Amino acid sequence: MTKKKRFPLPKRFIAPWYYARLRALNAKYGLGNNYLLVVLLEHLDDYAEPDKLEAAFTAFIEEYAAPKTS
Repeated sequence: MTKKKRFPLPKRFIAPWYYARLRALNAKYGLGNNYLLVVLLEHLDDYAEPDKLEAAFTAFIEEYAAPKTS
């Protein structure tokens, strides 16, 4: 049996901060976390700067490597 590769948590894991932001958006718009994430991802190109997004993914892959797909 092969072990699944697990990505280590980033050095500065700030999930509580992100969760607090989701709760604030939920309070403002009345949507649950799942719907908020769908809206954010569907409209990512409207508010994310492409160069910064590319840099974020590149930095993640350099540090943690991309998962192997089969």
